[in-house]
Amino acid sequence: MRSAIITCAPTGAIHTPSMSPYLPITPGEIATAAIGAAQAGAAVVHLHVRDPEDGHPVQDVGLFRELLDHIRAESDVVINVTTGGSPHMTVDERIRPALELAPELASLNMGTMNFGLYPMLERFPDFRYDWERTHLGNKALIFRNSFEDIERILKSCGDQGTRFEFECYDTAHLYNLAHFVDRGLVEPPLFVQSVFGILGGMGADVDDVIHQRRTAERLFGDDFEWSVLGAGAAQTRVAALSLALGDNARVGLEDSLWDGPGRLAEANRDQVERVRVLAEAVHRSVATPEEARGRLRLRGVA
Repeated sequence: MRSAIITCAPTGAIHTPSMSPYLPITPGEIATAAIGAAQAGAAVVHLHVRDPEDGHPVQDVGLFRELLDHIRAESDVVINVTTGGSPHMTVDERIRPALELAPELASLNMGTMNFGLYPMLERFPDFRYDWERTHLGNKALIFRNSFEDIERILKSCGDQGTRFEFECYDTAHLYNLAHFVDRGLVEPPLFVQSVFGILGGMGADVDDVIHQRRTAERLFGDDFEWSVLGAGAAQTRVAALSLALGDNARVGLEDSLWDGPGRLAEANRDQVERVRVLAEAVHRSVATPEEARGRLRLRGVA
């Protein structure tokens, strides 16, 4: 089987500082986490930034530039800049860093959805910052990704040579992606990231994972790289299944704060090392950044 592309998402926009002392907040902390993940075997890092003072998610181009400069000075890892940002942001806010910085890879969410974070309030009752409870408690939160929004991001970022990690939270999102392929707005090979276990999206059972894989294969044939992420406790289980199938996996504190039952992950590299062991257990090697660039046909690769 081909080598496994491991992606690490060091911080994201879901978890809040009060949930874990190990969640990276500042550009320096996020860069250190990303570099450590790359050293442990991640070929791709999926990046968000946060306000350095209180840790709330932002799409500040200056913070992204500082973060990217730090990583590039020490690693050749593939940099993937989010256009998802946070469901609380406007589309204009979300896409600005990718438009201004023209990364080789950017994430792109493939459909509008309910996005329920409020169950976390039961598990984390105490917060340092007022924004955390407001951020998590909104039961009317809708993550907007209309066809118009997706087309706009595909054209504006794609014209700069940026390719995409297509984040699919439901089976319908795979069909949305196929729609844009059929219209000629997306060129294979596709980098499909299936997201399991977010309230408002699909579940994280084995049947959910297999159904997504079969649907993607039916829609895209051999012209895609499939990766998975499992939210929270589903992270390791979902990653193990994908790796056993010959596919790829994403880990990181964006997706899960844990490194085993009841044990907080002290660093993103801990989760990368764990998933690397899983890959090697099923006789998979781990892809280098250059291998990932070639398979995803990123900018500058023949």
